[in-house]
Amino acid sequence: LDGALVDTAPDLAAALNAILKQYNTKPLPYSTIRPVVSNGANGLIAQGFGDDLSVDVQQQYKDGLIAYYQRHIADQSQLFDGLNDALLHLENNNILWGIVTNKPEYLTHPLLKQLSLYDRAGCIVCGDQVSSPKPHPESIYLACQQLGVQPQHAIYIGDAERDIRAGRLAGLNTIACRYGYIVEPDKIESWQADSIVDTPADLLEFLQAIH
Repeated sequence: LDGALVDTAPDLAAALNAILKQYNTKPLPYSTIRPVVSNGANGLIAQGFGDDLSVDVQQQYKDGLIAYYQRHIADQSQLFDGLNDALLHLENNNILWGIVTNKPEYLTHPLLKQLSLYDRAGCIVCGDQVSSPKPHPESIYLACQQLGVQPQHAIYIGDAERDIRAGRLAGLNTIACRYGYIVEPDKIESWQADSIVDTPADLLEFLQAIH
């Protein structure tokens, strides 16, 4: 979801900087925040406040960040430019697509509804719907089950190493998207994805080539 399908970084960066400002900490530039967005709220708090927070303080900051984000969940978030063409290609060819994310349901569903994606997705599997989120393959197995497809006939697309690990463990073909939120883009080859796409246009071209 984040970094592969929807560009959520602007709203998450705004949420982090709002909390930094609230606690008299210097805001961070967007370019610093964007690469760590896929690491979730804990990763954002660590980026903004450091790793040496007490558990209680970390939770306080995290609660504040999430509360702000919930109020502004789709102020700026949108599909990556060109990705709607890829989704339309799948839909026009009666190819099911779904979402597997570590993002919890209470954040995922409102975001997708505001972006008019909720009813388009064939399945939506969130991190709190499984006992072991990615990189464990459980959520991908569940998605395949809900879509009624065998893992070997599916493709998983992600912008984090844990996505590719989960996809490979589940037996899917995998695509790493370099346009996502990646801290070290030059190391993406080490994830051992079956394919790498640099842009959403490249993803569309890949999908057109196989169907």
